[in-house]
Amino acid sequence: MFPHPFQNISKTYLISKPHSSRHFMKELIGATASVALIHSFATATHFQSVSTTLSNLRVQTSSHFAFAPNRKRPSFYSSSRSSSINIDPNLLVTNPLGKSRIRKIMCKSESTLMNAREISHTFDPEDVDHSTADSIVIIGKKSVLKDIHESKERDIGTLLGVQPGESFSDAGVISAMLRDVKAGPSGGSTSAYLKRPIQKAEDAADDYLKLSLCVLPAEVSRNNHEMSPHVLTDLLKSSKLENGNMIVYILGASTENVGALSSAIAKALPLFSRKTTGKSDIDLKINVCFLDSKSNRVSIEEGSAADYIASADAVAEGVSLASRLVDMPPNHLTTDKFATECRDIAECLSNCVTFDEIVGEELKEKGYGGVYHVGKAAECPPRLIIMNYTPPSLDGKGLDDLESVALVGKGIVYDTGGLALKTKTGMCGMKHDMGGSAGVLGGFYAAVKLGLQKKITLTLCLAENAIGSGSFRNDDILRLYSGKTCEINNTDAEGRLVLADGVAHVSKHVENLDLIVDMATLTGAQLIATGKKHAGVLANTRSAEQRVFDAGLKSGDLTYPLLYAPELLKKEFASKVADMKNSVKDRGNAQSSCAGHFIEAHIDANFKGEWIHVDMAGPCTKDERGTGYGVALVLSILNAPGF
Repeated sequence: MFPHPFQNISKTYLISKPHSSRHFMKELIGATASVALIHSFATATHFQSVSTTLSNLRVQTSSHFAFAPNRKRPSFYSSSRSSSINIDPNLLVTNPLGKSRIRKIMCKSESTLMNAREISHTFDPEDVDHSTADSIVIIGKKSVLKDIHESKERDIGTLLGVQPGESFSDAGVISAMLRDVKAGPSGGSTSAYLKRPIQKAEDAADDYLKLSLCVLPAEVSRNNHEMSPHVLTDLLKSSKLENGNMIVYILGASTENVGALSSAIAKALPLFSRKTTGKSDIDLKINVCFLDSKSNRVSIEEGSAADYIASADAVAEGVSLASRLVDMPPNHLTTDKFATECRDIAECLSNCVTFDEIVGEELKEKGYGGVYHVGKAAECPPRLIIMNYTPPSLDGKGLDDLESVALVGKGIVYDTGGLALKTKTGMCGMKHDMGGSAGVLGGFYAAVKLGLQKKITLTLCLAENAIGSGSFRNDDILRLYSGKTCEINNTDAEGRLVLADGVAHVSKHVENLDLIVDMATLTGAQLIATGKKHAGVLANTRSAEQRVFDAGLKSGDLTYPLLYAPELLKKEFASKVADMKNSVKDRGNAQSSCAGHFIEAHIDANFKGEWIHVDMAGPCTKDERGTGYGVALVLSILNAPGF
């Protein structure tokens, strides 16, 4: 345990490169509140340079520093220049003034070459500072944008800082932009540089600002979110995010879709990069303002604005965390490193989260044959991560009255296919095979930050399916944690083996468990069954199937049911010498459903609750980037505000 260094601090920055410190100096001059600067420098010279500069400016700073001169050192440690501190890459920093919670995306030097990136969310247009904006993005359906622009009360000019009723010289330009932009199934966008309608601040780039209008599809099917979050993400990416201050207005927002919209925005902002040339360093501040279809403040009938803004912040943090992990290469994100990420998060949330792990040979001794044998040939050992959350306050309920949910994630940090080796092209991208673990970890983190009234157990099954003298083989027979034996007929069907141990663990050891949700990039057949945007879901009850389908629609992490028929499909795993094989006999017979039923077969027989399997092989990535899929889905399943 450690004292939290941010309790009395009003602002926190990460400075990851010496030259980026200059960007913050103006803001620090004359500061009266305590300011914490989290340094992650390559050399002590850089550290001393910024410290000296701050001293000359007479800025009152915190003494907490994270100083990581090389990758072999831990991400935090105590030395003569640094006090012990644990900084999660996506740690939430709270603005004590209360208008909105500000998320500083802080990236460790060993995993990224990026500078600070900040996102804030608000319902109040008065929180938006137009004087420093370099670009403004307005997102909504074309009919909504046109109606607002023609309004005499709050037209698009007011979103650029023009006072209602005042004339605006570029109003005709906006009319032309709205007339020409197309609103097809993939939406449309158009941009123009406009004369700044209000006096610029001293640090504004110039007298012009970039305006982008992003038009969402007018109509969607019953299997899509009403605000087309996938299109929103693509349009925001196409607006060419650059350094500076950006305002994003989303028109047509409501308290029911804030979570999905926040998730979609975060998905447009991937964090991880190892580029040494080009625009690898992004110093971007984004202020997201949710407005209704008339550009007024969103009406709140239940709860408070703070609850929904907190949910927007939390899902954005979780998505950023998950997508960053999925993007990390296997030489950076080993099972050891993944465990460190989890341990850091648990310590940040230490007042209500416990952390435990079962590692290497201990897995074998305790009977976790799936996780152990899949990962035993790798340099870093396999492990089972177990994190438990109990709400610190119960809102008048008894602990036994809370729903108990177990989240289980497949965490294959790299999948060669094992001795059933993948091809040279088929193996590329297999760093993404831990996307299920990233999704449930991000969802768990966000749920705990929100203090949801649920008992949540997170179990991550981490292994690398490597090749070596210790690799498990086709024809091996493994005993899994359920006690059942499995004949291996495909070492490249390893995900179901580790998940079998995961669901067996939670169904045996979590008392009064109501719901198990396992998430995995499990089968390529999922893309054939439900496509690249909808995860395929399998559930043991009709109510659980409806719950995850509805959660997908509300969250924008879309889902669609797979065939549930274990009695018809279990013969695909028939073995002459074991309880089952691990891969199907007939790949043309509902392959994704079969894989899910294999996992289900290892749930303890005494478990009487509901089970949901989420195969998200398709939506986990897009264009070789992690999407952060699963975070919003988990929050929606858990009934978080804004979903």
